[in-house]
Amino acid sequence: MSLTFEELPLRPETKAALKEHGFASPFPIQEMVLPIALADGDVIGQAKTGTGKTLAFGIPLIERVIAPKDAEWSGLEHQGLPQVLVVVPTRELCIQVAKDIDELANNRGIRTLAVYGGRAFEPQIDSLNAGIEIVVGTPGRLLDLYRQGQLKLKEVSRLVLDEADEMLDLGFLPDVEKIFTSTPKRTQTMLFSATMPGDILSLARRFMNQPIHIRTQDNEDEGAVVSKIEQHVYRAHAMDKIEMLARILQADGRGPTIVFCRTKRTCQKTADDLLERGFRSATIHGDLAQNAREKALNDFKAGKTDVLVATDVAARGIDIDGITHVINYQCPEDEKTYVHRIGRTARAGARGIAVTFVDWDEMARWKMIDMALKLGLPEPEETYSSSEHLYKVMKIPAGSTGRMVKAKPAKVESAPKVERTSEKRERTRTKKFKST
Repeated sequence: MSLTFEELPLRPETKAALKEHGFASPFPIQEMVLPIALADGDVIGQAKTGTGKTLAFGIPLIERVIAPKDAEWSGLEHQGLPQVLVVVPTRELCIQVAKDIDELANNRGIRTLAVYGGRAFEPQIDSLNAGIEIVVGTPGRLLDLYRQGQLKLKEVSRLVLDEADEMLDLGFLPDVEKIFTSTPKRTQTMLFSATMPGDILSLARRFMNQPIHIRTQDNEDEGAVVSKIEQHVYRAHAMDKIEMLARILQADGRGPTIVFCRTKRTCQKTADDLLERGFRSATIHGDLAQNAREKALNDFKAGKTDVLVATDVAARGIDIDGITHVINYQCPEDEKTYVHRIGRTARAGARGIAVTFVDWDEMARWKMIDMALKLGLPEPEETYSSSEHLYKVMKIPAGSTGRMVKAKPAKVESAPKVERTSEKRERTRTKKFKST
């Protein structure tokens, strides 16, 4: 029988918040991490994306924070200074993690702040001055505020590094090391990542105290790919991709869908093409202003749009239940990107479908991905928007075209035309003129 959150040694407020948000039992990574983290041990958590890492570190952080509503608050020497710091690689992930933690923490009066670039400094500085217990931020903006003297890290006792391998890929490792050295009172460090490159393990050895390495992997998994994702790969012609995509988006049972592109230009063009074809699409890429990116993501979460076209900036941080399809419009650069992309579906134990288009000039790249992940799909079948097997495998209704079919408006019988007085006069004058 699996453990429940009610059986864990948590505060009543934390249990109530978990129950309110529908969390009854921990996922495997949570079940393995929580006993160690709640005992203040350092943890290296290695698990695939979408397996519940945020709660694995979020719950222990909330438990250890001294909140304004707690009895111990009056004896706290530095009230309002951050006690917890969570470092994440991207803005989207920053917003998501801060939201998840805040949902579980605000019933105790714990104040959580998301700190990231693309937004004005002033509101973030005002919040820090008003008092914050938990700060979630991206490395660049965190260091900017720290160097300005606005973010004080001297009272941070618990530090989390989330998606550490992405930090490495984005070149944030020197910034992360600076953040580590700026937290002298740190008593607990947790590091979470889908993969563990050598540089990340070296970082852990330097800054962590006898960490316990926890790795979760289902027996069914092939490599690092989530086993519950149904994967399809098609060799597609560049000129026919948009037609194939439009037909797949009409598949039976298709719900919220993310379409991934490698380049910002292709991303924007694909989203525009889908809009013109009648699909409710939005886009996220690096050329958009931060408020436009947030609006696109919020509209997608709220159901105002059901197709989100994104570059890999969104491969991390979009944690939305119910995404049924992930479509790789352009082949990913490598196997890590592939895993991160398709991990946007099959969240929280659900199942999902991943479709990858491979152009002729991308075959070598795809074979490397296939070999690394042992997918057994080295030679994708040549497929076009009219191919019978595409309709059959993807469950596309017969007769579907590259455009959404809109219902024809009901025919309304028009009322007999009533001739206006001015028209009648004009007709009479015309008759008289012709007769003369």
